[in-house]
Amino acid sequence: MIGIDVGGANLKVVSGDGVYILHCPLWEKSPITPLLNQYVTSPDDLAAVVMSGELADCFESRMEGISFIVNAVKNAFHSARFYGTDGEFHDYAVPQLGAANWLASADYLRAEYPDAVLLDIGSTTADIIPLAHFESLKGLTDLLRLQKGYLIYTGMLRGNVAALLQSVTLDRVATPVSSEYFAASADAHLVLGHITPEQYSCDTPDKKEKTGMAALRRLARVVCADLDEIGTDGAYQIAEQFWEKQRGLICDQVQRVAAKSAARQIVVGGIGAPLFSRELDGTDLTKELGSYAEALPAFSVREVALRGNYS
Repeated sequence: MIGIDVGGANLKVVSGDGVYILHCPLWEKSPITPLLNQYVTSPDDLAAVVMSGELADCFESRMEGISFIVNAVKNAFHSARFYGTDGEFHDYAVPQLGAANWLASADYLRAEYPDAVLLDIGSTTADIIPLAHFESLKGLTDLLRLQKGYLIYTGMLRGNVAALLQSVTLDRVATPVSSEYFAASADAHLVLGHITPEQYSCDTPDKKEKTGMAALRRLARVVCADLDEIGTDGAYQIAEQFWEKQRGLICDQVQRVAAKSAARQIVVGGIGAPLFSRELDGTDLTKELGSYAEALPAFSVREVALRGNYS
């Protein structure tokens, strides 16, 4: 059996052989079926699936996105079953399948970490999940999770730097930023050494190289400047102030959820696990699960299915 997580930007596949993260932007109608076909070994292969890509703006409604993803996966894995926000597996497209990937992670981890808050910090979002309250989590949509503070739309790679920063201070001068998509979260994290160029797995805003110097040039554009105008130090200041804002936003909310749920520990998964586990004095799931922690929902839905919930 394999686990599959169909996101808006990435397709994550987990098998007994390892983790495969494939760039697959759904808004470009990426070929889910051909990408999955390479993991099919027989017509009877089993697959446990979660999704969050149904919200991609190429779909007129979430239900259209759910149906598209279900059909695309089933064209490769005919016996695939899909985990929903009701905590059950389904054979066909139903509304409960939308954005249920985070609940699969909670379902898997709640036995080992019953008194913890899970932070899954990925390429695009931060999921904050009180594992002790699993039953009350069922049925939550992304809208409700945003309202409860369980979902924050900022991550390690994708996302506009200007979405968090309204202004920056450059050499003690307050400087408004442009709202254009000049630099991504990944540019700030690459410059600060939080990720490697190999981990910069999404497209760059300018479709150019994924180097430190190129990232500094993109960060300079955030204040409508060339790099030689503000210098590498100025671009670095933008990266630092983005990180300060992002760190505060995520860590403060994790602490609030932990206090409200009486959690006794914090566990962190996703590509940002090593970074945020240090900031929160939490458990880094990459040390427990290895590379599987970077594709936590895909790994989790497979494990939930294997322990007997698949039928």
